Amino acid sequence: MAKPLTLHFPALALAAAIGLAAQTAYAAESLTVVSWGGAYGAAQQKHMIDPFQNDTGVKVLFEDYTGGVAEMKAQVESGNVQWDVVDVEVIDLERACSEGLLEELPRDILPAGADGTPAAEDFIPEALASECAVGNIVWSVVFAYNKDTIGGTAAASIGDFFDLGKIPGKRAMRKRPQVNMEWALMADGVPPEDVYEVLATPEGQQRAFDKLATIKKDIVWFDSWSQAPQLLNDGGAVLVQSANGRFYDSIRQENKPFVIVWDGHVYDLDAWAILKGSKKKDLALKFIAYATESKPLAGMSDVAYGPTRKSSTPMMDPTAAPHLPTAHLDKGIQAGSEFWADYGESLGERFNEWLLK
Repeated sequence: MAKPLTLHFPALALAAAIGLAAQTAYAAESLTVVSWGGAYGAAQQKHMIDPFQNDTGVKVLFEDYTGGVAEMKAQVESGNVQWDVVDVEVIDLERACSEGLLEELPRDILPAGADGTPAAEDFIPEALASECAVGNIVWSVVFAYNKDTIGGTAAASIGDFFDLGKIPGKRAMRKRPQVNMEWALMADGVPPEDVYEVLATPEGQQRAFDKLATIKKDIVWFDSWSQAPQLLNDGGAVLVQSANGRFYDSIRQENKPFVIVWDGHVYDLDAWAILKGSKKKDLALKFIAYATESKPLAGMSDVAYGPTRKSSTPMMDPTAAPHLPTAHLDKGIQAGSEFWADYGESLGERFNEWLLK
């Protein structure tokens, strides 16, 4: 018995030395990772950022932003790239990729799932649809109300969000055309499956703006999803739009009397991408490969976001399943990334002009 032990011990020591050397090599390095903050950012910190730092010795500067492509574009076009890895909404990804703001990501960096399934088979197809990113969660834009402040009539449909007569009071929405335009058309009677076909026409776009105008004076605009639960809690608005995980976290962690309305929700993916011109591309690739392994992705169910790997499902908290967007797909539509790649800039300009009227 002694001989195998004698032979095995140096092997262990060698492996430990190699691991320590690798960690020491990375220890002096840092990586800037940008995401959304709030409960989502906290879940990423717990399941992705901290484990990556502990295992590699790399210092991760974890920062927040409010989405869109403007900040990415400014950095890339000026040549002053400050961010390395960005968590981007797929609704913006197509445009960012086509405009050359993101690096291409080789698929061979992605490890097999925890059950041995090759990455190409383990990820849902949408997660690998772009050559510039790897999808990490499925999430949705929903609205919610506070049972303590809603009054006598509870909201049940996207039409109720636009019905000031039925449910008086302020509405809170993120200040951008994405999702708001889709909601306006669905509330105006456009079938969900026809929304993007209608929105691609001048008449459809005008119809969406006209519907938004019916509640414009009662809209409270915000920039970050993190503001949404506070607006609902403080009574700043009676109906509030947000990512589903923001409300779920408030309900689960703080026992807030919020009720999520799934009718008309617009579901999407978020994806990890590397900003074009990052001086730390190799390290950024290592982070993305690590953060999209089965276990880190399973942790996103903490805030009711669905993982993009099938092998993550057995690792998830089973109580989160009914609260995931994937449990309510029949009540919503998938965000049109190709539509917004084509129309995002022009509708963004028109939306900003409409806000000033």
